[in-house]
This record gives sequence, structure tokens and C-alpha cells, in this order.
Amino acid sequence: MNSGVSTLNEQPTSPVTTAVGWIGTGVMGSSMCGHLIDAGYPVTVHTRTREKAAPLEAKGASWADSPAEVFAASDVMFSMLGFPQDVRDVLLGPHGALAAAPSGSVLVDMTTSEPSLAVEVHEAASKRNVGALDAPVSGGDIGARDATLSIMVGGDRVNFERVAALFGLMGRTVTYLGGPGAGQHTKMVNQILIAGGMVAICEALLYAQQAGLDMETALQAVGGGAAGSWSLTNYGPRMLSGDFAPGFFVDHFVKDMTIALREALDMGLSVPGLALAHQLYVALQAHGGGRNGTHALMLSIANQSNVGWAPGGSLE
Repeated sequence: MNSGVSTLNEQPTSPVTTAVGWIGTGVMGSSMCGHLIDAGYPVTVHTRTREKAAPLEAKGASWADSPAEVFAASDVMFSMLGFPQDVRDVLLGPHGALAAAPSGSVLVDMTTSEPSLAVEVHEAASKRNVGALDAPVSGGDIGARDATLSIMVGGDRVNFERVAALFGLMGRTVTYLGGPGAGQHTKMVNQILIAGGMVAICEALLYAQQAGLDMETALQAVGGGAAGSWSLTNYGPRMLSGDFAPGFFVDHFVKDMTIALREALDMGLSVPGLALAHQLYVALQAHGGGRNGTHALMLSIANQSNVGWAPGGSLE
């Protein structure tokens, strides 16, 4: 398996002639698409609620009334959706984007989805002489906004090379992992790591609170040592301020962990840490926290010990 890591932040030469399509303008998708517009690419956009695309239209994006219209106007089309069923409906449905894809174009699905679905999309695209890449990302809303995402790419390498300059406008670490589905499998590795780490962060900061420590000082102390992590650095301060707005929705994280658990089961793997994290997040959903950020797990874990989380916050 050939693989490679690139730091691809070179700005494209002008004029930019590659026509880009974008479907899905949520918490992360809007920023990611915005970087392509800012770089001068002509972009056609569609999302379920047009109002969410208004900032991109204000930047110069053209609106399309359907996913098929987006791809018909594109050399490279990106999708950044919520759930595997959304991917199936938007890309593979009878009136989906792939049905209108120009021969020789490339489809890039950046949704965190099922590896098997990535293979299915790749096979369907190949029958239409269309390239397909699965390219999920990590870095949350901050990474999307700052163009510092890690992008994990599966598919044919030739198509990866064709799209590399576009990836470089959205991410700092762009990695080709191998054939169809390899990007999604790598994202599952990422989510397993984050799931266990987030449980540990919540438990540790709750311990610090109950021990009477100065929370900001304690966070600074441990963040600079062996316990430091991206999640601790970026979500720790949000927890301390009581800010549980989503950089990444709990609902979407539960979806990701469910996929990882299913894949692990198929491999005959026992993943008790992931299973525990999954159940803790399902409980958070049950208490109304599905649309909060993943770091809202702190509120649920504090409730289990019947103690308050001093900075406050709400699952509403």
C-alpha cells in the first residue's frame, strides 16, 4: 500500500480554472468551502437549507437547486454530510449527484461514513468514468476555520494527486492511505483515540475541581506534559468556561463510534474502552445533549457523581 503525508498549503496559480462543487454547509463544511472560494476557485454549492449557504453565496459561490445540478457543473465535487444515509441519498440516489457527474470528474466525500459505503461509492463512480475519494477529516470547527485539518484519503492515487492542491487549502496534514475505504478506516482509528481521550479529560478535570485546584493553572500544568493532547488544549478551556457549543456534534460522534464498533466486531476485536465511551455518549444523548459539542460529556460525567460542574452549562 502506497501512502504519503503532505503539507499542501501552496496557493494555486491564477486564474483558477477547476470548477468545484460543494454539498453540505454545516459547522465545518461552510468554512472548508469558504477557503476554496477565497483561493479563487469557481464554486457551485447546495445544502438542504439555503440560508446556511448565504455566507458562501455572499463570497461568490453559485447556488444549485439539487446535488445533481452541483455535480453537473463541476470538475471536482465535495460532499460534507452528516450520516451514511445522507451520503447514500445525496450521491447514489436515482436523482443523486453521481447520476449527473461529467465523465472524467472526481467525487470527494469528506463525510465520516462507513468504509463499505466508500467502496460502494467508488464502484458506482467507476462505472461512470468518475473518480471517487473518501476523505474524512479531523480537527473540528477550529481546524476547519483555520485550514489546519488532518485529511485522511482513500481511493485511487491518481485522483488523490489531482485533488491535492484543493486539499491543501483546507488542511495542514493531508495523507493518502490507500484504496477505497482506507480514509474511512483511518478516521475510525482517529475516533477511537478521541473517544477514550475525552472520557479521561472529563474525569481528570472533574477530579481537579473536586480537589480544589485552580482549574486554569492545573490545565496549563498537565497540558504541557505527557498528558497533553489536541482535545485537552482545545476543549479543556471550553469546558472551564462552560461553553458547550458544538465544534462537533454529540449525535455525529455517536454515529462514528457506532461505525467503529461494528467494524471492530467484523474484525473479531474486543474494544472495551470504545464500548464504554459509546455508552456514556448515548446516555448524554438521552438527556438531551445530542446537539451539544462532544466535550459536553463533562456535564454527564459530573451528574453521575452527583456533583455540579462549577462553570455551569446546560444540556439544553
